Amino acid sequence: MNVLACDRWLRLVLAILAFAIGAIPVRAADNVIALKAARLFDGKSKSLVPNGVVIVRDDKVVDVGSNLAVPADAQVIDLGDATLAPGFMDAHTHLTLDYSGDYNVRRLGELDLNVSEQAIIATAHARATVEAGFTTVRDLGSRFVGSREFVDVALRNSINKGVVVGPRMLVATKGIGATGGHFDPTSGFRDFLFGREPDYTDGIIDSPDDARKAVRFEVKNGADVIKAAVSGGVLSLTDEVDTPQLTPAEMAAVVDESHRLRKKVAVHCHGDQAAREAIEAGVDSIEHGSFMKPETLTRMKNKGVFLTPTLMATEWIMSKLENYPPALQAKAKAAAAARSDMFRNAVKLGVRISFGTDAAVFPHGQNAKEFKLMVDLGMTPTDALKSATASDAELFGIAQKTGALEKGKLADIIAMPGDPLTDITATERVFFVMKEGKIIRNGPIIQHATKITEPAEVGDPAD
Repeated sequence: MNVLACDRWLRLVLAILAFAIGAIPVRAADNVIALKAARLFDGKSKSLVPNGVVIVRDDKVVDVGSNLAVPADAQVIDLGDATLAPGFMDAHTHLTLDYSGDYNVRRLGELDLNVSEQAIIATAHARATVEAGFTTVRDLGSRFVGSREFVDVALRNSINKGVVVGPRMLVATKGIGATGGHFDPTSGFRDFLFGREPDYTDGIIDSPDDARKAVRFEVKNGADVIKAAVSGGVLSLTDEVDTPQLTPAEMAAVVDESHRLRKKVAVHCHGDQAAREAIEAGVDSIEHGSFMKPETLTRMKNKGVFLTPTLMATEWIMSKLENYPPALQAKAKAAAAARSDMFRNAVKLGVRISFGTDAAVFPHGQNAKEFKLMVDLGMTPTDALKSATASDAELFGIAQKTGALEKGKLADIIAMPGDPLTDITATERVFFVMKEGKIIRNGPIIQHATKITEPAEVGDPAD
């Protein structure tokens, strides 16, 4: 094949790929854009700025404020009676998975799911998420039964290269947990159905040495953050929801090895005892935290540990309880009964709260419904918005690049109708999304191949 034919063939392949996953956003020919709206939230302040203007050059914010003069060469986009804000962040997603449908159908169906199909489905989840206004996510676990591939790493890399439309991703690869625990993908199946017992290459450990091996293996294969399960979970069949699953020595090894490699540690944790041990070990965030008591929350505050409450996950499970086996229903009811008081106490005590949803337990793209749940349980609308912007950026370790509308930061910018401080559900109606200066959305809600209003039936048990 000659050079010309190769070039034509390459362009044809790229065109087909672009058609299959949706048009890739392209930066405007004029590289200066002025965004205007009736209000602006900068990600850090306690109030909104009237007549907000953000000036964007290439991929960065070059000026932001009220009634700014617009450069003569700027393309002006006036978004009207809306609020400009930094792109939202979600500290707890699973973009490569979907376990929002009937548990038994999904659990058996995933055994037939080819890893390539899983990767293609993940591109739809990524697009639904970014078009909902979430320009950065932590993706905390990508395992599914029978798979040893790193689909989340592939998705992150494809987004970074501009091949796939999606949010900036910090990925955890395979969650680290104990044999028979919440992260053991073979739990609930008969012995040796998959030919072997999982080991540290699957994230399953039984000693401090195993813990260090697992961390090193995951970082070697592309992990940006380390995820561990230190207590039982709701959507796992063979454990109790609040029992500790890692020993203090194992937990200390996970944290020490991760921090040596400059990776932060997020821990799945519902139980109070497990949370106390994780806090003492030095974790960076506790995910869920359903049964944590005020004394434990006080320790969290004093140590500066973030709480990622994932209220939306519990809300979804409780609304679809008939989709789950009786044993999981009982665990979900117990967690739901405890989580609201826990969250109220965390807010009152001043625990640092990071916005995170456990997207995949519910359909991708509905992440913003978490805001109303937080406000309904006592958080102010401003603090809820901060949790998904400046606070998450701090937890992720990228506050120098994004998380606020400030000069020099990446132009990750969204717009929502009206005033979110008077109606927090405005966050659910984002209609404009810019990521790194590229416009991804400017218009009404778009329906995707994976509908964001209906549960799907593919995936992996996780949280």
